[in-house]
Amino acid sequence: MRSLLLPLPLLLVAAYPVGGSAPKRQAELWLSPSPNPSPSPSPSPLAPLGASVPFWVRLSPELVEVAPGRSVWLNCSTSCPLPTKPSLSTQLRRGRTATGPGWVSYELVNVTAWSSIARCHATCAGETRQAIARINAYKRPRSVILEPPVRAGGRYTLRCHVTQLFPVGFLVVTLRRGGRVIYFESLERYKGLDLANVTLTYTFRARPSDLWQLVTCHARLNLDGLVVRSSSAPVILAALDWSPESKALAFSSIVAFVGILLAVGTASLRRCLATRSRGALSAS
Repeated sequence: MRSLLLPLPLLLVAAYPVGGSAPKRQAELWLSPSPNPSPSPSPSPLAPLGASVPFWVRLSPELVEVAPGRSVWLNCSTSCPLPTKPSLSTQLRRGRTATGPGWVSYELVNVTAWSSIARCHATCAGETRQAIARINAYKRPRSVILEPPVRAGGRYTLRCHVTQLFPVGFLVVTLRRGGRVIYFESLERYKGLDLANVTLTYTFRARPSDLWQLVTCHARLNLDGLVVRSSSAPVILAALDWSPESKALAFSSIVAFVGILLAVGTASLRRCLATRSRGALSAS
C-alpha cells in the first residue's frame, strides 16, 4: 500500500535584533520644536500572529529642562515590524503632532509644572512596552540684589532681593560675611507655581571685627540634582550708625554747614561790591 506523503509547510520567522543605543540626555533651557523629527527605521515584513517579536520603544529626549510657559517636542518611536503607531500619555497639554513609519512626535505646550512625566506606549504582537521621559520647568533668578547695609542701635540690617525665579519652593538664600555663612533660609514651604520675587531681611549685632567686611547674597535652586546658582555684588559693612537720631543730627549738621557757606559767600559778595563801588567813585 502506497503511503501518502504530504509536504509540510515551512514557517519562517524573521528575527529582528534590538538595534541602536539609548539616546543621550539633553539639558537645555528651552527646546524649539523640531519641524522634521527623525523617523525610526522602516517596519519590516509582517510577523505571524502570536509570534514573539523582539522590539524596543524609545522616547527622546529622556530629560528636558525648559523655561516655564515654553513648549517642547518629544519623539515616540518603536522598532516593531508590525504596522503599529506608538502613543504618548502625559498630563501636559498637547499641541501639534508629526508622524511617520513607527514614530510619532508630540508638541507639549505651555509647560508650567516644575516636573512632569511623559510615557510612550507601543504594542507589538500582543506585547506592550513603554519608555519614560521627564520634563522639568525652571527659570534662574533675573537678578540678586543686596541693599547697602543699615546700621542702627548697634545692629546691622541686610536686605536681599531675588527676582523673577521659578520654582520658588526649591530656592535657598544664603548671606555670607567675609566668605562665611552667617544666615540661610530654604523656601520649601512655598508651593506657588508662578514666577515670584523673594526678599530676605536679616538683622545681626555689629561687632568690631565686622567693620569693612564684604557681605554677599547667594540664591541657589536645588532641582533634583541640577543646581542653579546666582549671586549679588558685594557690599561693605560701614561704621556709620544710621539710627533716626543719627539721621536727624546728620541732616541738621548739613543744613547748618550749608547756612554757614551761604552767609560767608553773601558777606564776601557784599565786600566785593562795596570795594568796586568805592573804586568807581574815586575814578570819577
